[in-house]
Amino acid sequence: MIGDVVTDVVARHRTPLAHGTDTAAEIRTLPGGAGANAACWAVRAGCADVRLLARVGADAHDWHEERLRRAGVRAHLVRDEKEPTGTVICLVDATAERTLLTDSGATLRLTPADWSPELLAGVARLHLSGYLFFAATARELAAAAMESARERGIPVSVDPASAGFIEEWGAGRFLSAVTGAETLLPNADEARLLTGRSDPVDAAAELSRQVPLAVVTLGGDGALVAEAGAVTARLPPIPAQAVDSTGAGDAFTGAFLAARLRGATPERAAAAGCRAGAHAVTIPGGRPRTP
Repeated sequence: MIGDVVTDVVARHRTPLAHGTDTAAEIRTLPGGAGANAACWAVRAGCADVRLLARVGADAHDWHEERLRRAGVRAHLVRDEKEPTGTVICLVDATAERTLLTDSGATLRLTPADWSPELLAGVARLHLSGYLFFAATARELAAAAMESARERGIPVSVDPASAGFIEEWGAGRFLSAVTGAETLLPNADEARLLTGRSDPVDAAAELSRQVPLAVVTLGGDGALVAEAGAVTARLPPIPAQAVDSTGAGDAFTGAFLAARLRGATPERAAAAGCRAGAHAVTIPGGRPRTP
């Protein structure tokens, strides 16, 4: 995987935010990042060899490296001496919905110089966090990695990562940048933005005309699998007592990819993703618990 490693500051508040004064909250500092989270969930789902390329600041390099190691991820973290590690403030309300304030820091400073085709040795699938596509140098690295993967016949999957950043950068530009990907894993909001279709079913079908496989997560409503311009499976939601939706999509992605590597069909892999996502919302933060 190539993606982001960030420090999450998760603030769970049970009453609406009070403008101009205090709001009581439970606040924790946790390791996060869509790419890192997905890698950890893939390990939890049974993938024995998960590798992650990311860039972090020198301020928190060792802390993040140790937590990824404990989670079973083989991390290649480029140390950035100029910018601090990316930080995300996650405001989680009483419904478990999260609002994110993002300081990308070193995250998007990955460059083509950080990439080597040798990193694909023994790799069966390459996954890219969509955040890579929202900065010029990181986008160049993503393009180089995708080209290296295609030359080796390695399928590439992409998680679009952020509806806000897609809207800012442009859906057409994003879709052009991910041309050649085998699987796209957006949530419903991202799928709508990428296609201009308001109905997630229509959006999933449209996306699958541009990539071979589109899997759209619907939060508490399950997921859709689409191939060759048509929805081929609808996965029902799995009931869960949600406390924090942070990382639920990353959990889906990690479990989905792990299942695909074991030979699961897209539908069965999406079912595994739904189970992981349902588990993820029952724990604070974006990663599974580790010993």
